[in-house]
Amino acid sequence: MSPTQRLGTYFHVHLVSDSTGETLNAVTKAVCARFEDLLPIEHIYPLMRSPRQLDRVMLEIEAAPGVVIHTIVDRVLRTALEEGCRELGAPCIAALDPLTAALGRYLGASLSTRVGAQHQLDTDYFNRIEALNYAIAHDDGQTGQDLESADVILVGVSRTSKTPTCVYLAHRGVRAANIPLVPEVPLPPRLFEMTRPLVVGLLISPDRLIQIRRNRLLSLNETRDSAYIDVESVREETVQARRLFEKHGWPVIDVSRRSVEETAAAVINLLMARRAGTRAPNVDAAP
Repeated sequence: MSPTQRLGTYFHVHLVSDSTGETLNAVTKAVCARFEDLLPIEHIYPLMRSPRQLDRVMLEIEAAPGVVIHTIVDRVLRTALEEGCRELGAPCIAALDPLTAALGRYLGASLSTRVGAQHQLDTDYFNRIEALNYAIAHDDGQTGQDLESADVILVGVSRTSKTPTCVYLAHRGVRAANIPLVPEVPLPPRLFEMTRPLVVGLLISPDRLIQIRRNRLLSLNETRDSAYIDVESVREETVQARRLFEKHGWPVIDVSRRSVEETAAAVINLLMARRAGTRAPNVDAAP
């Protein structure tokens, strides 16, 4: 068995959405992650808005029996899907029904039947697009003269997930830039003068950093030894990074065992605490 294979129970899960399917996919992944050794084989059907499209979905469900999870709003299509699943003996789950029903009862509000309501082109949407463009333009210290308009600036040595964290933050509407710490290369002097952006230091354990960097070099078919993965050099990099963060009083996040999503969540918590004028939580530790 190859190292990438996992032992567990595989099952088919059919995700049927009348919108992009992103919400449904995220909910399903979160739920499946709660079960050990259950490995879903996902079949995703986005933008299902006509009986003809639904007929094709039903054929695929019949060919690969499994659980059906949906977020269909249209009553006619929803009824057809549920009845078709009943005939096939396939469990059919409306993913958002319990939450929307409970919220509706609490608020005394009626449900919207508009498809893709969460993806409307509103101000928040355009703010996210603008934040994404900003993150791309300010990756690895580019366009340094515009750093003052950032919400967050991430600083860290190479391979501390600065770029993907900035992109993830952009999807949450946060304008994030990142600046790499490169040995013998000074940081932009303006970084120490700005007051608007929150500067956050990203730390990582030397052992974890070497592992990540080795994998990166292997992916590039680079096998030569260098200071990039030298144990003493890497340790010195991380020590100097910590000293820099402590000197300037920047909050620090240890990303050694954090996913990009967890790092971004920690950054957002720091931002919220700063804006609220409260003490930022201590995140200088792996989760």
